[in-house]
Amino acid sequence: MPLLRILFYPLSLLYGTIMLCRNKLYDVGFFSSSAFNIPIISVGNLSMGGTGKTPHIEYLIRLLKPEFYIATLSRGYGRKTKDFLLADTQSTVNDIGDEPLQFKNKFPKMPVAVDEKRLRGVKRILELFPSIQSILLDDAFQHRPVKSGLSIVLTDFNKLYIDDHVVPSGTLREFPMGIKRADIIIITKCPHIPLPIERKGIVDKLKLLPHQKIFFTTICYGEFIPLNNKGIAPFSKNYYFEKNYTILIVTGIANVQPLEHYLKEKTRNIESHNFSDHHQFTQNDLKAIETKFNDISATNKIIITTEKDAMRLRDKNLSGILSNLPIFYIPIEIKFCNEDEKDFNNYILQYVRSNQKNDSVHSK
Repeated sequence: MPLLRILFYPLSLLYGTIMLCRNKLYDVGFFSSSAFNIPIISVGNLSMGGTGKTPHIEYLIRLLKPEFYIATLSRGYGRKTKDFLLADTQSTVNDIGDEPLQFKNKFPKMPVAVDEKRLRGVKRILELFPSIQSILLDDAFQHRPVKSGLSIVLTDFNKLYIDDHVVPSGTLREFPMGIKRADIIIITKCPHIPLPIERKGIVDKLKLLPHQKIFFTTICYGEFIPLNNKGIAPFSKNYYFEKNYTILIVTGIANVQPLEHYLKEKTRNIESHNFSDHHQFTQNDLKAIETKFNDISATNKIIITTEKDAMRLRDKNLSGILSNLPIFYIPIEIKFCNEDEKDFNNYILQYVRSNQKNDSVHSK
């Protein structure tokens, strides 16, 4: 891997320089960036993904929804449609993508929209829902045409952006210096509650600007939920752990390691069948999974996938094969470490409360 990183370094340098020039042109006003007079919160990464955006956006939704009328706007990665599309109860993963579909399933009354052009998407949301009080932008840190009022960047505890490289040598979309545009940095997927000396070490390493705030979160895993209800008993996940079930992990996400680590702590009988991020499952994929599952010699065995993968696995074209498999998905939520939850909640709520204005748009 180090050799490949060295070989790809010139390409990484070229790509990073192009992104740096692009950002500078936005910073000096050569490219316009439009701001809206309602609070817009962007949640994104410096890396290509795998930092836990979806559960963090869901956390923000749960925090804001009781007090404000909010909407989410995503690109809709992997969808087979184009332009602006508003999700409804009949939307599929092919219409809007897996993450927006997950938002709509969990928060059916909340406007969920997709548009590869976020500026057009924001304007359309405000046209359709003039009483919207805040918009959450999904994966929009590099999308500069919209000027977010508050920008949140996530970075994995086990792979901080400062230790990574620009693609193709690494997974960064731009040089680490791009972090200066962020207002909040969240260290995600902490394997434990960081000790004060660990927190200080990370803060010192990142060299944040005076106005930037840093928080730490960890993952909380929920109960196993059947993907379909045919012949699957509703046992607690601890039942499967205590009975030493063999678990076949099937995922199509950017980083499966936290899930694998969690399950390996609970049971020793783990096998994996992983695909690329946002993988669109086919019947052949499911047949291969079925074959691997049947080849497991254990009598007690189940399949575990993620909630995001479940959105794609529920494709009606795959239901025939899936109905014969004991497959569950495991939802996740994030939890802030130590006193971070109170401070984060207060910061977000204060920002949204203090920026309730009209929905007119103006150029930077």
